Amino acid sequence: PVRLLESGGGSVQAGGSLTLSCKVSGYTYDYVAWFRQAPGKERDAVAGISTLDRDTTYYTNSVKGRFTISRDNAKATVYLRMSNLRPEDTAMYYCAAARPANGGAWFLEGKYNSWGQGTQVTVSS
Repeated sequence: PVRLLESGGGSVQAGGSLTLSCKVSGYTYDYVAWFRQAPGKERDAVAGISTLDRDTTYYTNSVKGRFTISRDNAKATVYLRMSNLRPEDTAMYYCAAARPANGGAWFLEGKYNSWGQGTQVTVSS
């Protein structure tokens, strides 16, 4: 079965750093993305990486220069390094993976076949 296992969430003060991990197993995937959902808000894409397109990366504007998405093929794991965290980054973070045949832009939820259970990130001021 397909599994996405997230880890690395926690509580930090503003300006701090966290690294989230997403281990993907069970099928061949292309895009892997991180989404987040704050209480009372919609789930939005944060960062994505295309493993079949030379590791092209994508970021939403609010995290550019602060977050870095990367992958380790040997460990089948995608990471989200988050630096200079702000209180507005507080949310549940979800990892999602898409099969190579799936179309659509990286930031669209409908592109992704599988989702992790989420990991909470809380940033205090």
